[in-house]
Amino acid sequence: MADAVLRFEDREINLPVIEGSENEVGLDISRLAAETGLFTLDRGFGNTAESQSQVSFIDGAAGILRYRGYPIEQLAEHASFLEVAYLLLYGSLPTKSALASFEDSVTRHTLLREDMKKLFEAFPHEAHPMQILASATSALATYYPDALDPRNPEAVDLSMHRLLAKVPTMIAWLYKYRAHQPYMYPRNDLDYSANFLHMVFSIPAEPYTPDPVVAAALNVLLILHADHGQNCSATAVRLVGSGDANLFSSVSAGIHALSGPLHGGANQEVLDMLEEMAAGEGDVSSYIARAKDRNDPFRLMGFGHRIYKNFDPRARIIKQAATDVLAKLRIDDPLLDIAQELEATALSDDYFIERKLYPNVDFYSGIIYRALGFPTDMFTVLFALGRLPGWMAQWKELKEDPKTRIYRPQQVYSGETERAYQPPS
Repeated sequence: MADAVLRFEDREINLPVIEGSENEVGLDISRLAAETGLFTLDRGFGNTAESQSQVSFIDGAAGILRYRGYPIEQLAEHASFLEVAYLLLYGSLPTKSALASFEDSVTRHTLLREDMKKLFEAFPHEAHPMQILASATSALATYYPDALDPRNPEAVDLSMHRLLAKVPTMIAWLYKYRAHQPYMYPRNDLDYSANFLHMVFSIPAEPYTPDPVVAAALNVLLILHADHGQNCSATAVRLVGSGDANLFSSVSAGIHALSGPLHGGANQEVLDMLEEMAAGEGDVSSYIARAKDRNDPFRLMGFGHRIYKNFDPRARIIKQAATDVLAKLRIDDPLLDIAQELEATALSDDYFIERKLYPNVDFYSGIIYRALGFPTDMFTVLFALGRLPGWMAQWKELKEDPKTRIYRPQQVYSGETERAYQPPS
């Protein structure tokens, strides 16, 4: 493929054309500033690829998401979350023996240091769980200084396994602390999702057996959230990692980035919207009309996506999972009825069809979390648990790329030109 040519005034530069494995085409502008003095202005980096990646592929127009070549539909139906984590971290699906070894390593690291309880208890009970989780994740670096070197593959492996193992325990403990309940310890006889449900919902006074349908639904949710390219939080992880920060600090940055309502907090806002509709006697049509009114600040949460201009493939899977969980738990949730009516109405309305505003991954996930008994402000924390292997895969890929440079975007300065200092008068 021929290079592109940029002409500016009396200068000309060839821009190499880079073609991806799925026929994506980009221009390599790494020599642009050096050869022309120009650099690009690209707000939100919507037209900029910082790197070449093999982690996940997204075709927003076609509604496709693949992790290292595997369609998300197949992984959600057949794989366990730890299988997908292994795939993202190491590039291929594990053999039976490799998976068993990986699962054993994660299981052996699920316990937290007892003195970490004091860390949780230093926060107010009403503190948002995302802030607690980010702080606790960063603090792990102080508990495990033996494996912080980002250039040591064995240390990185150990840190990745520790994070996969300990983040569910930290989430369960912060939940228990905020609920004024006793902390529950991991059970090595349970799989990843079932063990997490045990630590969150069991109490010492009576036996608790995780429902397999609920555990399976949680497994699917974690897989669907595992990676999504270089989004806001993944970029934050890579940005911090580009400065050679350790994995714990980098993932903590990703958690902070995810906490914003424009990123991971959207599923919480979907549920808030559905509850508002329910309080208004479930009149979906009036909210549809408000969403179409340019002068009304109301927005339909859970519809549309910056990348997908087709149906979000994750939303199709989560919709079925929500139906299965509510049926199994025999929960008659009016919010699910409202969500289904809202989806059907929007998908048949020319306004939404023309603008390609389809339900996204956040639309149904909050309903499942609500059915499981999680408070609304825990929804984004559960998103973070699922996204953990993707963040680590992105960070690992960055560290293994010999072309990696510390992130240092340019800015077009538009402030005052030179002026002389004047003493205060």
